[in-house]
Amino acid sequence: MTSVLGLLCLFPLLIFSCCAGSWPEEDTPSVYEALAQYDFPVGLLPEGATGYDLNPSTGEFSAYLKGTCTFMLANTFHLKYESTMSGIITKDRLENLRGVHVKLVRLWLRIKEVRRDGDYLVFSVGFTTANFPVKDFSESPRCGCGFSCIDVAAEDDTGIDQNWQNLYVFMNSTVHF
Repeated sequence: MTSVLGLLCLFPLLIFSCCAGSWPEEDTPSVYEALAQYDFPVGLLPEGATGYDLNPSTGEFSAYLKGTCTFMLANTFHLKYESTMSGIITKDRLENLRGVHVKLVRLWLRIKEVRRDGDYLVFSVGFTTANFPVKDFSESPRCGCGFSCIDVAAEDDTGIDQNWQNLYVFMNSTVHF
C-alpha cells in the first residue's frame, strides 16, 4: 500500500517532467523584437509577419509574410518582399539575404545585405548601396503604401472612398520626369 501511495505522489511529477518540453514557449520574442535584439529597427520588415525561425548559434533565419508585399521607399525605390525571406543575422548585419528585392530602372535586384552603420542603414545589391536614416524605420511599412499610408478606412465628406484617394496619391508620387 505504501508503494502505491508513493507512486500516486510521484505521478504528477512524472507527468510534468516528461511533458515540460512540450508546453508552448511564452517568452519567444516576435520577429520584430528579434530584429531589435540584433540592433535593427522594426521597420526593416513590413507589418503582418506571420512568424520566423532563427538559429541563434549560426544566425540563420527565415521570416514569413502572408504573401508577397510591395511598396515604395522614399518615393524612389520600389521594394518587394517575398512571402519567405532568409539570410544570416548578426549584430548590425543581415547578409546572404534572399526574398527582398529593389527595382532599379526596370530590373528587380536582390538586396544582398543590410548593415547598420551608426544612425544609418546601408542597403547593398552588390555593386551599389543606398543609405537611409535608422529613424525612418521606427515603424513597420504597410504592404501597398509603405511608410506613406493614409488611413484607408476613412471616407471624406464627398463620399469618395479613401482607397481611391490613396491610389491617386501613390500614382502621382511615383511619376518622375
